[in-house]
Amino acid sequence: MSRESFVFFLGFIVLFTPFLGIPRDWKEIVYMCAGTLLMLVGFHLRRTAFLRSIDDGSGERRNDVFVESARTPVRTKASAHESYTEAAPQSE
Repeated sequence: MSRESFVFFLGFIVLFTPFLGIPRDWKEIVYMCAGTLLMLVGFHLRRTAFLRSIDDGSGERRNDVFVESARTPVRTKASAHESYTEAAPQSE
């Protein structure tokens, strides 16, 4: 049984449990078990869908990594035509 069919089956059980004539304590147990199983299966379905969306086909996963450089270029006062250079620390 696929996970999607399992979710449908649990929904069916939750829908018809009030009409089955079983004691209230048993209904609470059925609802708690069904709710727990629905959460676990739903989490697993979401996780597999996410992992499938970031898979690039070669077995590796893509990720968007942002790396900020430690030093930023500074324009010197020497000439406006020169390219950016790193500013040297000034000694006193």
